Amino acid sequence: MKQLYTFIRKEFAHVLRDRKTLLILFGLPIVQILIFGFALTNEVRNAKIVIFDQAQDVASQQLISKIKASRYFDIAYAVMDRAGIEAAFKKGDIRLAVIFPQGFNNDLLHAHHAQIQVIADAADPNTATTLTSYITSIIQDYTATQEPYQISPQIRFLYNPQLKGAPNFVPGVMSLVLMLVCVMMTAVSIVREKETGTMEVLLVSPFSPLMVIISKAIPYLLLSLINVTTILLLSTFVLQLPINGSIPLLFAESTLFIITCLTLGIFISVKTNSQQVAMLISLMGMMLPTILFSGFMFPVENMPLPLQLISNVVPSKWYYNIVKAIMIKGLGFSAIWKETLILAGITVVLLFVSFKSFKIRLS
Repeated sequence: MKQLYTFIRKEFAHVLRDRKTLLILFGLPIVQILIFGFALTNEVRNAKIVIFDQAQDVASQQLISKIKASRYFDIAYAVMDRAGIEAAFKKGDIRLAVIFPQGFNNDLLHAHHAQIQVIADAADPNTATTLTSYITSIIQDYTATQEPYQISPQIRFLYNPQLKGAPNFVPGVMSLVLMLVCVMMTAVSIVREKETGTMEVLLVSPFSPLMVIISKAIPYLLLSLINVTTILLLSTFVLQLPINGSIPLLFAESTLFIITCLTLGIFISVKTNSQQVAMLISLMGMMLPTILFSGFMFPVENMPLPLQLISNVVPSKWYYNIVKAIMIKGLGFSAIWKETLILAGITVVLLFVSFKSFKIRLS
């Protein structure tokens, strides 16, 4: 343990005095143009919704048919009560719910006015605003064919009634910061030992290769937890974004994600022999997927199927969903166990491959 403490202290010294700037190569703009040009769009299509039709009359069925015909919505299933709507939102199965009250057609015929309740998941405020605009447009289009009747949709936003941007970008920033700091710095720190020749000294020392890797990772684990704490404090006291779920659970999930990122950095380091290559892979291989495929900036469901499949191997996608579920929706472990299991599986696979690939003999 004394040897481990000495190596960890050495790594902290390296971290505190390293001021290298990040390297951006010519391949990065090419990748950005290809992805932004062909894969991504801000338009929301095929959003999963549910319909609670209490009226079951001619007018409600006509309007439901128009919603089904729209390319913006995909009716996941019909629900029979409000509890089913709440459960669907908590699971993350839907983005929107449409509720027809009893006597909908009768209100149109006799009062010339009827109401429809629209409930949107505002954890992602941009998507919620877009979807409510779409559904309002469909209702207004139907109303135009039913003169002189009038239908007034009642819009309700869950989790983020004020449609603030913070509930969306805070989880995304956490994913991005942790991914870049952990992966890039871990990869570079190990490759630096190879370039300077000190890795040979470490390999012939009594210190085991496993302890060498652990001593490299621990400083970045601690620094990343400080980053998590800083982000949460800023979001709570500066952005007025409270943590609705369990703080210990959030830190536990953050620790798992940090370990996942550290193992990814170790994997990159054992496959490269120069700091420049390690930084390039960390930037292009981590920053872009985190921004583009985590759901932070663009809805994953709008992407082509091959890219949706690729997004499943991006750890930040699952962590982003976990943070939103805990921090914004106030859900517990029962709602995020699948994402947690996937992150743990990715970590185990990366650790196994990294230790198998780590060369313990001098070349």
